[in-house]
Amino acid sequence: MSTDASLWPEGVDRIVLETVDSTMAEAGRLARELDRPTWILGLNQTDARGRRGRPWRHPEGNFAATFVYRPACTPAEAALRSFLAANALFETLALFVEREALGLKWPNDVLLHGGKVAGILLESSGAGRFVDWLSVGIGVNLAKVPPDDGGDFPPVSLFDQGGEPVTPEAFLEPLATNFATQEAILAEFGFSQVRESWLRHAARLGEIITARTGTGEITGTFETIDEMGNLILATPQGREAVAAADIYF
Repeated sequence: MSTDASLWPEGVDRIVLETVDSTMAEAGRLARELDRPTWILGLNQTDARGRRGRPWRHPEGNFAATFVYRPACTPAEAALRSFLAANALFETLALFVEREALGLKWPNDVLLHGGKVAGILLESSGAGRFVDWLSVGIGVNLAKVPPDDGGDFPPVSLFDQGGEPVTPEAFLEPLATNFATQEAILAEFGFSQVRESWLRHAARLGEIITARTGTGEITGTFETIDEMGNLILATPQGREAVAAADIYF
């Protein structure tokens, strides 16, 4: 991919670090000092984490970045950015591998040939009506398959699954552009448009899946996601809205 600066979204900065404990941690440290939306790319991470504090392995050549910015939104609206980020990530990965091989797994993973190739993590800060800042962390197995930590789906890498080789720096450029495009769509058309795009690529839509929450399991047909980003399952007891869960196929 070209690294022509003209392709980089206007008004957005980037920081590239050779080594960092985690890009999310660095975003938290820098957030109050940044004047503009900023991508923080870490070429090597020593203490990365994923959803619910799980470790995120980062072999050399894989992608780890955090986008930190002030979207002027409520915490609930900030949480919907996970779907926006998933759309941007899908479109970026589709530049390097067949689109049909990709799928979006609720709420924040990307699958490639049924294995987990990427994940998204959101963190925000703010005590008032609006968040002070939002960090969107994205990890992608570009070059190598990390050790299987016993998660929901086995890890895979883009290269291992037949994708074109790409460096983290080169991957960041179209990802930043696609993310900016998705933010523009959200601003112009609202979450409904982002939601429709996400559903077009949703893994196992219309099929039976299981959602494991903190209090139990719900099995049903994956019907849709609602305007709050909740997973909607059709069960024998009726429709269930799931706000947070681990999903199993």
